[in-house]
Amino acid sequence: MKITMKRLVTAAAVAVLTLTGLAAPAGAAPLDDDIRARIAAVPGMRLVGERPGTDGQTVLDLAFRQPIDHHRPDRGSFEQRLTLVHKSVDRPMVLYSSGYDLGSTPQRPTEPTVLLDANQITTEQRFFGTSKAADQDWSTLTIWQAASDHHRLVAALKQLYRGAWISTGGSKGGMTAVYHRRFYPDDVAGTVAYSAPNNTDDRDDRAYDAGLARVGTPECRAALIEVQRQALMRREAMTQRYGRWAEEQKATFRTVGSADRAFELAVLRLPMMFWMHQPADACATVPGADASDDALYAWVAGVTLLPVYTDQSLEPYTPYFYQLGTQLGYATFSAPYLEGLLRHPGVQELRSYVPREIPLHFQRGAMADIDRWVRADGRSLMFVNGQNDVSVAEPFRLGRGTRDSYVFEVGGGSHHVSVKGLPPADADRATAALRRWAGQTGAGRG
Repeated sequence: MKITMKRLVTAAAVAVLTLTGLAAPAGAAPLDDDIRARIAAVPGMRLVGERPGTDGQTVLDLAFRQPIDHHRPDRGSFEQRLTLVHKSVDRPMVLYSSGYDLGSTPQRPTEPTVLLDANQITTEQRFFGTSKAADQDWSTLTIWQAASDHHRLVAALKQLYRGAWISTGGSKGGMTAVYHRRFYPDDVAGTVAYSAPNNTDDRDDRAYDAGLARVGTPECRAALIEVQRQALMRREAMTQRYGRWAEEQKATFRTVGSADRAFELAVLRLPMMFWMHQPADACATVPGADASDDALYAWVAGVTLLPVYTDQSLEPYTPYFYQLGTQLGYATFSAPYLEGLLRHPGVQELRSYVPREIPLHFQRGAMADIDRWVRADGRSLMFVNGQNDVSVAEPFRLGRGTRDSYVFEVGGGSHHVSVKGLPPADADRATAALRRWAGQTGAGRG
């Protein structure tokens, strides 16, 4: 079967791409069914390389040219990286993003991809990895600009993949998928967002404090408070170890300010990090007051991921913290039980993560707008959260105007949840909805 350029891209789409300067040079249409040739023929798409795939798969690393500013395409462009796992143009397509860079295994299938036996596109977000312009204009890092990147990509590839499209992601990737739906609700037939926070009012973080006050058992919560206190009471011993590690690694703390500030910030975030990433039985591992300095430091470093506060770890995630400080919002925690042990007022503010030369101006209405859309106009949305995940203490909620949408909770679940981890009846409902959105019949638990 032959495929022509007319079937790949409509004349109107080619005209738009040409006018914005983003079209690939004109060339002959591929004369065979090779997916590589078909993809390479998509205007703005460049084939970067190929990865090994399992039987029946072709895995292509691609770059798709995007405007730096969708409001003003004449300002230039950058290449957005993506990885395509191709099975068949007749299968559904799952659009996935972690919300960050492409990662080392972008070909790994998401749960919706497995449940639907679908193709998958994994996208890198603007400003992350290599998906950025040489001269970065931070004002173009907004949820609308990123959603518009996805919109252009979907429009370009829907000419080839005409089946149902499903979007998905976890944590920031789940948020990214919801924001895409807010601005371009018809791009995909359904969205599965795992562990996606919904911080609608960044000035009010009482929900997070309340979440920490009720999660787990009273004994475990008390043990975490005591370990926070012990870490700060032994601050000198802890920061000496932290500083020696940083010196050995040639790591620095210019952005946060010092190893002492970084350690205090990590201790304040410790309970949230524990409940997000540790299994429910990890309470038994919390050190007691009689733990040695070495044992206490090792446990705190592992749970709080102390290396992330260095300049070398923060730099690739600066776009993430910029987004938190301009639109997404972020939780700060009240810890009256640490009174007298804290030295750095305001250390939890987003400026601790973002270099001073990058401006931060918070847009208070951005998340409220997303929340209103979900409750008033959202459709075919699925939210899967973990019961113990304090990061979703402010979750997405459905409203009177929401249609064909679901919120599921994994009992005892952390930030790492799945449909298969739900109770059987809920897993059946979730799988059936997903398959229905994808146009598949005979939906059941898979």
